[in-house]
Amino acid sequence: MFKTMQNEKQSPIDIIVIGAGLTGLTTAHTLKKRGKAVVVVEKENRIGGQIQTHQQGDFTFESGPNTGIVSYPEVAELFQDLEKWGCQLEEAHEEARQRWIWKGTKFHALPANPIAALRTPLFTWRDKWGILREPFRPKGTNPNEDVATMVVRRLGKSYLDYAVDPFISGVYAGDPHTLITRFALPKLYNLEQNYGSFIRGAIAKSKEKKSHRDRLATKKVFSAVGGLQHLVDALAQSVGHEHIILQANNVIVTPIDGQWQVDYTTTAGEKVSLRCRKVITTVGAYALKAMLPFVKDSDMAPISALRYAPIVQASVGFSDAHGIENKAFGGLIPSCERQQLLGILFPSACFSRRCPVQGALFSFFLGGLKHAEMLDKTDDELHEIIMKALPMMLGFPHDVQPDRIQFFRHARAIPQYELSSGDRFAAVARIEQAHPGLVIGGNLRDGIGMADRIRQGVAMGMQDD
Repeated sequence: MFKTMQNEKQSPIDIIVIGAGLTGLTTAHTLKKRGKAVVVVEKENRIGGQIQTHQQGDFTFESGPNTGIVSYPEVAELFQDLEKWGCQLEEAHEEARQRWIWKGTKFHALPANPIAALRTPLFTWRDKWGILREPFRPKGTNPNEDVATMVVRRLGKSYLDYAVDPFISGVYAGDPHTLITRFALPKLYNLEQNYGSFIRGAIAKSKEKKSHRDRLATKKVFSAVGGLQHLVDALAQSVGHEHIILQANNVIVTPIDGQWQVDYTTTAGEKVSLRCRKVITTVGAYALKAMLPFVKDSDMAPISALRYAPIVQASVGFSDAHGIENKAFGGLIPSCERQQLLGILFPSACFSRRCPVQGALFSFFLGGLKHAEMLDKTDDELHEIIMKALPMMLGFPHDVQPDRIQFFRHARAIPQYELSSGDRFAAVARIEQAHPGLVIGGNLRDGIGMADRIRQGVAMGMQDD
């Protein structure tokens, strides 16, 4: 499907983007719209990075990210761009707005209004009433305060245990005691810093006038109709398959005579060199040291130090759900409950045509920083964990077997925005300043969500040469 580009036949290249994940493809798409001659170089034999949609019979499931949030206008605008290639934005069903949190022996809905907030068993009465004092608590002064400390200080420990800790597990698969708020949750950090309070900040933000473009950021959960693979496939069509090189091994970037040279080796062992005016990397932090050998060790070290949380995702499908309905986005399990799961997502409750009409589809998540050992468990061991959770957490009869279970292991799934992040961001800035024409992107900076990746890709594609 994709053609290997021979350098002796290569037309002049303006910009080479390294990495054909969502960030790289969005960057290339944006550059192409601006009339730039762009080439994307990818080491794998497929596009999409961790995004991959699978189709088995009537089941449509993801082995990587399942959903994103329309947090920025750039998300809606990208889907508008890609409609001509058959890619359509799919927002989650209204019933999937509800989020569940496990406590004791069952899931409880996160409260969506003040009355529900008073009635919920998730939080202590002391912390519930303490919310009334939140707008009057002093603003934090430690710029490197971790998420856990900030939440306990402003909301109370039960909110950490049964709201923020499971949220962090669902987003970062990380530890709120090591994630730094201004790096990992900058919007939350800025509410306190700019308004003195989460509540006052939320009220003030809700009253701000929004432009038509601002209103495109609906904050709704999204996928693409038919699965997220349609998003990256449409991006590839926009960029042009002939401008995407797959299975490019041993990629090395070198500054030469005011330009950039990108060398790689094909699967046949052929060495290929490409020249361009600008290089944009979107690969993981762990790949940059070998790719950018000209960068000083002192600058590369803070980047290479980035930690990643490992994830095991299990896709579990039922052709017949036996009348059991789990109408929610999914359920998260707090660390203090000491279960073996991080959470369960309900894709068939969120989106249409993900399973047979009477069936159900679930994505189970295990591992994370706190339970990295899950990555090493066998399929049989993981299967046993899932089979225990199905009746206990989702209400299935003990004798009911799913029609399909498939496991996906991701050793470097989610980067952790910990205390070292400040040094990493500063190192990236120094490298880019010392080497004009080199841009270091990817989820090592600017956020980890799909919306963050799209927004960064658009921004990098709009940068002046």
